Amino acid sequence: MPNSKAKSYAAQAATDALAPFEIVRREPGPSDVEIEILFCGVCHSDLHQARNEWHNTVYPCVPGHEIVGRVTRIGKSVTKFKVGETTGVGCMVDSCRTCENCKAGNEQYCLAFPVLTYNGADKALGGMTLGGYSSSIVVDEAFVLRIPAGLDPAAAAPLLCAGITTYSPLHHWKVGPGQKVGIVGLGGLGHMGVKFARALGAHVVLFTTSPDKVKDGLRLGAHEVVVSKNEDEMKKHHGSFNFVLDAVSAQHDINAYLMLLKLDGTLCLVGAPEHPLAVSAFPLLFPRRNFAGSAIGGIKETQEMLDFCAKSGIASDIEIIPIQKINDAYGRLLKQDVRYRFVIDMASLKNAAA
Repeated sequence: MPNSKAKSYAAQAATDALAPFEIVRREPGPSDVEIEILFCGVCHSDLHQARNEWHNTVYPCVPGHEIVGRVTRIGKSVTKFKVGETTGVGCMVDSCRTCENCKAGNEQYCLAFPVLTYNGADKALGGMTLGGYSSSIVVDEAFVLRIPAGLDPAAAAPLLCAGITTYSPLHHWKVGPGQKVGIVGLGGLGHMGVKFARALGAHVVLFTTSPDKVKDGLRLGAHEVVVSKNEDEMKKHHGSFNFVLDAVSAQHDINAYLMLLKLDGTLCLVGAPEHPLAVSAFPLLFPRRNFAGSAIGGIKETQEMLDFCAKSGIASDIEIIPIQKINDAYGRLLKQDVRYRFVIDMASLKNAAA
């Protein structure tokens, strides 16, 4: 059967606004799941990619890797999903599946690099993959996730990037009861970090540069909120943390947060500052601290995170927008004018002229 057409919003060049654009989706193969997209979260990565700020974008670019939708068709060999089920697709749609990392369930660290949901090498159609700012998508069942019945589909969408990006390091470093955990930055990532760390049983301290976020930080689950510009408040916490999750993508003094760690404590960076951070040797050497990084999780871990969210009543704080407001949303993202994640209601795409 022929490939199908789908509506989308795409950027045609780095300086162009996103606009309606018709794209091609492959006919589902034996192991494929076709999904009608209901909601798609808006990640800061979408803006970077659409505007070629990482200098690797191939146009046309259809962003979107926080996808929740309904199964409309399945291939003859599909066993995990049925038509009508609510499913999700995150940041990747394939990997080599044969390297040691893939075999260990760490497809996100595939040695051949995973196939990203957009602006990745499309193995089926050639060219580049096209993401979730669209009416439908076709993905191999091995990279499709089940959205538990207890989760609101719209609020679940950002869990597929912002959620797993913060859950994975907290899970990997075994954050739990009896530990003191810091979350740096209260944005799309940080607000999920606060929720997860609290649900995992840790004593949670939020660090923010914005005094107006103190009340919100406590509402989201932090036991304490420290305005990081206050040096005296920072000093009170020196050498007392088991783990610090740094979710800030702007330039900042990483050494101030390394100083918060106790012996063998770990600071994990999940934000992605544009320029290298200056790391001093002595905050690492005395007393034996660890500076690490983490990306998203593998498929198994992402499903575990979704199930944990359903069990714990965790979802993202969202603002729902129509696709026609996406360029405005990008402008607001740059101003940090969202609490804490935009989600596109893809029903609005039906009214977009292709």
